[in-house]
Amino acid sequence: MPRFASSPRFAHGTPEALGVLLVNLGTPDAPTTSAVRRYLRQFLWDRRVVELPRPLWWLILNLIILTIRPARSAKAYRKIWTEKGSPLLLFSQAITAGVAQQLATRLSGNVHVELAMSYGQPAIETALARLYEHQVRRIILLPLYPQYSNTTTGSVFADVTAQLAQRRWIPELRSINHYHDDPAYIAAVVASVREFRERHGAGTRLLFSFHGLPRKMLLDGDPYHCQCQKTARLVVEALQLQDDEWALSFQSRVGRDPWLQPYTDELLTEWGENGVGDIDVV
Repeated sequence: MPRFASSPRFAHGTPEALGVLLVNLGTPDAPTTSAVRRYLRQFLWDRRVVELPRPLWWLILNLIILTIRPARSAKAYRKIWTEKGSPLLLFSQAITAGVAQQLATRLSGNVHVELAMSYGQPAIETALARLYEHQVRRIILLPLYPQYSNTTTGSVFADVTAQLAQRRWIPELRSINHYHDDPAYIAAVVASVREFRERHGAGTRLLFSFHGLPRKMLLDGDPYHCQCQKTARLVVEALQLQDDEWALSFQSRVGRDPWLQPYTDELLTEWGENGVGDIDVV
């Protein structure tokens, strides 16, 4: 058996094709306990997501988390699940189609756009195989995370390069590290806030609620916290908000170790106790 996966035989004069690989986090295949358990097992076993020693983490994951959380999470998924499937997958597919349409109008060459998920389907391995079928010579890798984190963008880079390392032919690879302060991204967020407030009226405050990370990751050099701060600041500047009209917080902490603060749930509780209502959340 060959040591490396084969590709179509190389031939001079073959038109060069460009591949664009968009990668998002992923989703269970269905809002069921078994599907959520499969998803969580893959997600939480990623060394870049949970950095505990493997033997200890295996025990915690399999004996505690995967026996308790799947049923609870499946119930939450059922509340947002649509007739067409997972909202995250549907939105990601729409983004992929939009990118493909834009590139088709702007580039004259042979361009192929694929969507992959770090956990669940479509898998990164499957998406790369499709790009290889089109004999792409260059790949642009775009994780759909505006802010870099080792747990998200870093994990995508590690997975993609590990898959490519199994191939005999490795295309030229360009990776988009982040776009947290890209003018087009900031303008899109600003437009979204303005459109919402035009339709529903402006709330008392605008809250930027980012997914949290263990504080230790910040101290170990993860730039996520700083990039979240800059994204919020640039949006606030464009909206011309005063300091008392907005705030930034972090949600979804797990465990007892300190995570990035302030915590969203605690901040909302504090605001409620102080009579602050009508919060717009990004």
